[in-house]
Amino acid sequence: MSGAPSRASIFWSTIFRVSGLHGIIVNRFCQVGICALALLLSAFLPAGAWAKDETKWIEIHSAHFSVLTDAGEKRGREVSLRMEQMRSVFGELLKKDKLKMSVPVTVIALKSDKQYGTFAPEKQNKAGGFYVPGYDRVYIVLNMFEVEPWRAIAHPLGHYFLNYNYPPVQGWFDEGMAEYFGAVQIDKEVNIGGDPELAPEWHEDIFEQMVRDPTTPQSLTQLASSPVWISMTDLFTMKHDGSGLREGSRHTLYYAQSWAAVHYLINKKKMPEVGTYFDLVLNQKVPIDKAVVQAFDMTPAQMEDAIKAYFESLANLGIALDQSKKPIADPGEIAQPYHFPVPIDADNLGVAITAMPESEAKAVIGDVMARIPEHRDQALRDLQQLAADPKENEAAHRGLARDYLQQKRFDVAAQELDKAAELNPRDPWIWYYRSVLKYRKAQATRQDMQGIANMMQDLRAVVDWYPDLADAYNMLAMARVEGGGINSALEAQKQAIALAPRNLEYQYNLGQMFIAGKKWDQARDVFTRLKEGTDKVAAAAAKQQLEDLASLQKYGVRPQLSAAGATAGAANTPSAMASGTPAPAASNTANTAPDDDDSAPKPAPVKPAITGPVLFLKGKIVSSDCSKAPEAAITFLSGMTTYKMHASDYKSLVVIGADQFSCDWANRPVSVNYRATGKREGEVISIEMR
Repeated sequence: MSGAPSRASIFWSTIFRVSGLHGIIVNRFCQVGICALALLLSAFLPAGAWAKDETKWIEIHSAHFSVLTDAGEKRGREVSLRMEQMRSVFGELLKKDKLKMSVPVTVIALKSDKQYGTFAPEKQNKAGGFYVPGYDRVYIVLNMFEVEPWRAIAHPLGHYFLNYNYPPVQGWFDEGMAEYFGAVQIDKEVNIGGDPELAPEWHEDIFEQMVRDPTTPQSLTQLASSPVWISMTDLFTMKHDGSGLREGSRHTLYYAQSWAAVHYLINKKKMPEVGTYFDLVLNQKVPIDKAVVQAFDMTPAQMEDAIKAYFESLANLGIALDQSKKPIADPGEIAQPYHFPVPIDADNLGVAITAMPESEAKAVIGDVMARIPEHRDQALRDLQQLAADPKENEAAHRGLARDYLQQKRFDVAAQELDKAAELNPRDPWIWYYRSVLKYRKAQATRQDMQGIANMMQDLRAVVDWYPDLADAYNMLAMARVEGGGINSALEAQKQAIALAPRNLEYQYNLGQMFIAGKKWDQARDVFTRLKEGTDKVAAAAAKQQLEDLASLQKYGVRPQLSAAGATAGAANTPSAMASGTPAPAASNTANTAPDDDDSAPKPAPVKPAITGPVLFLKGKIVSSDCSKAPEAAITFLSGMTTYKMHASDYKSLVVIGADQFSCDWANRPVSVNYRATGKREGEVISIEMR
């Protein structure tokens, strides 16, 4: 591939890495063909010459990515360009004009190989980059010492784009798409279709090792060349977490066949048929073998033969396998089957560049490291030291607050956010984390969210700043539910799901909102889909909701109202469904605080549930006292008898014939379902207007 570094460049880069010198110098000299001069000059430089230069950090904002780097403006622009190009290429693969990025992505491009090695998780230490997912933002860390470091994160980036731009489908498609995209190379043109698992280090000794040890990983090309394949029906049936966050080795026949199948479907222009197939299987519940015939006009066996024939026709894959056996393989020289023009070039890349103080850059890096379990303790110490520095570091306070939120240490998280707001009250991240604090605290304590008006104001500002942030719409919807606006809440929740169609928490919350709005059929549809899904926690929670729906619809109360499930809204959301894409054990969010941690807030005590038969009365509401909101004391007259009724939360009280209960109702004819709590006293379950 044109523009790729020569083998000499790679050799001298290795020499300089061992010598501890900066890769940026090697690259600059070797690009003009004078690698030997670089080595000669280094012999006359003092040992500490590089350490005396103060690190200069810049932040580069393109249309869809933020890049923080100490490698200089030129390299930073290159990273921005490559990320935007990769995004556009994936959009073309999905046949989408616009890709949603529902969680912001920040790229940290490090010029020092040594610094990268210090920060990277152990499993990614020798890779060109690594990917750190999160509910709030995604971090990508690149080692700019490596050749084309962005290729190391192409596979997880493919999963990211799928998670927010394609409905939940069978795992083979997700993995096949991520593998296909994982081979992408971009320079003056886009090269794609190669074997993503055929790394540059695949040379002669690797193949000799395979002969000695059959367990040595094989490339996808070798695996797919096996005479024995998993049948297409079995491949399409296999359960697999397609989020990309719980992957083991990708050197398996499952990945190889998934890659080969997607390879065939993309390049035979059958992506529309793929959509038809998934609609048949997932929505219309058509059996897989029949859906394949209806969508692709071939049986599963015929489809397998077609994919095998197509795969065998790709001569470049065999050539690439032979090339990889060379002692030093330049990744730019490995053949790829398909080529097309770059969708974006440097001339039409718009960026904004700002300088960033080194202390703030360190705080951002600390936030990344705090999300990686093996580095978390040291990262928190670094953040605390930066926060205590007299220079004032808003990013450090914000990073600490995020970690405290993860541990459910809400009071100290609030303190850190207050300190950050004093330094920069207009930072949208502070508005966002303040809302997360209220939302998570309501979940943990099973109480109403506090400061709803301010929370909604913060969230409206957040979506103005980042219109694709799905989590902001979810929290805005839940705040609106507690504020009594069911219709506006449903509107915001549907927007959250449109931005993150695979997030199970958002779908569960939508079902809860349908129940609150007495939209029983819609609620049943949502929980049925969740019950039939592959996530066990979501399925169990949805099953319980479906079992309770009949009683809720008829009486306005669950058949067995338990203390743990008495609270509606955010508190009912299963905590294990906090993200539609579960976190990996190695490199996502920090560990939560232990259950016996005295510093973590304990759930507030919940009153025991009222038990007994459901009773019925006709009469009228005389008056209501809502001075102890959300409780209401209701004076109810039936015939000549006066009853003292109580509603523990009149905002979520089921009311048939009106949008919600009003404390201003007087002399209003109604029917009441209630449970007796004493003589002529009761706990209201539901009210029907007459």
